Amino acid sequence: MNTMLKPSNVWKWYFDANAQALMLDLDLDMVFKVSIDKKYLTPDAFFDAPFTVGDASLFEAYADVVGHLPLSKPRRTELVLNAVAANRFHKPLLPKSWFFHVQEGKMASIGGSLLVLQTDFGNEVFLVIENVGAASLCMHTSESPLRLTETKEMWFCETIKVMNNRLSPYQQKYDNGSRHYALVG
Repeated sequence: MNTMLKPSNVWKWYFDANAQALMLDLDLDMVFKVSIDKKYLTPDAFFDAPFTVGDASLFEAYADVVGHLPLSKPRRTELVLNAVAANRFHKPLLPKSWFFHVQEGKMASIGGSLLVLQTDFGNEVFLVIENVGAASLCMHTSESPLRLTETKEMWFCETIKVMNNRLSPYQQKYDNGSRHYALVG
């Protein structure tokens, strides 16, 4: 795993009324502020809750998947913690597939996998948070914004639900061991 933190049973989720944000107390004189907007949080997010064994399992799984992305360790950790929070506390969304190109063939997404979504302006790698049948909740993994339209962009750790016919496989290709990758497909 290429993150800076190891999950702990003393971590706690709580909603900070002053910051109007879901937080994760890491019990190391550190608190993590989740990037999910308050309006997208489930009611459970507004009550204190332990960081569960399930959360820790997701943390490890997501960390393994994103470990080779070209992100610093702190940014990978941020991505992983936001992904765990989204899996547990994100409200269901309606798909907003119209931003993305339909892809050839069928791709079944699996929670915790990487995939590519393509717009008229480019493509980026996303982490699948949850597959709900014909659609998937996905999190943007790039530090560079992805332009969706002339006036709308997606930012690092932002989530969107899309129909699975918009997903294309992510393929990693190393450049002489430099751990840089190229998207193919």
